[in-house]
Amino acid sequence: MDEAPHQADAHPPREIARMVERLGVAKAQTDAVTLVVLAVLAGAFISLGALFFTVVVTGSSLGFGVTRLLGGVSFSLGLVLVVVAGAELFTGNNLLAMAWASGLIGTRDVLRNWLLAYLGNVIGCLGTVLFVAWAGIGSLGGGAVGDTAIQIAVAKAGLSVGEAFAQGVLCNALVCLAVWLAMGGRSVADKILAILFPITAFVAIGLEHSIANWFFLPFGLALDQQGAVSFAGVGRNLAAVTAGNIVGGTLLVAGVYWVAYLRGGRRREGRLS
Repeated sequence: MDEAPHQADAHPPREIARMVERLGVAKAQTDAVTLVVLAVLAGAFISLGALFFTVVVTGSSLGFGVTRLLGGVSFSLGLVLVVVAGAELFTGNNLLAMAWASGLIGTRDVLRNWLLAYLGNVIGCLGTVLFVAWAGIGSLGGGAVGDTAIQIAVAKAGLSVGEAFAQGVLCNALVCLAVWLAMGGRSVADKILAILFPITAFVAIGLEHSIANWFFLPFGLALDQQGAVSFAGVGRNLAAVTAGNIVGGTLLVAGVYWVAYLRGGRRREGRLS
């Protein structure tokens, strides 16, 4: 007789798919005030991770790869806070596409959630920029942190639409995989470890996250006194990366796992059980 899985074991992928589907329904039914408040928190959390990254990579003499690795580990703080402390992140909420594909929520439900989550995330990011600038964090390291922030913003604003879109696709595939893996964990330690590697990877590779960029780009603009950061480039980046994030999260993660585990609904589950 088969033994029941041990409670310390991770949830298997098929069960994670059902959990993501159920969570998508719950998120779609969340009232607007709660959703926006939690989205503001998520924007602030991701911004703190982005700021941590900026400080850690500043002045590093460890070489490109190791520096990016440490920066990626630092940036992981943002999603750890979102998942463990509880918040609503637009990019992670692209997984609502699984519940939508199963017919459990409608298109209007998905768009409402994404719009409110994105709006709240932006407010949280811009509010964090305001406090960070007010606190003078850019002056750390004799102003080196501020110089790094400007360099990051210049590089992001200089991406072409195609580059920003493609990097956004790849980025949110990894972010949604991090959320997926975290849902498989049963303890806080499980969830943190699950988040660490995908998020570190996307940051080390240099991919683009729309919500993080709502911190990086405005922070760079706030510090830039030479006009190095292009306003047109900022707008181009945010639009292209947001579109890419949606494609990466909905098609490459939610869509693929829905086809693998949820298509056909309960009839398919009965055949495979």
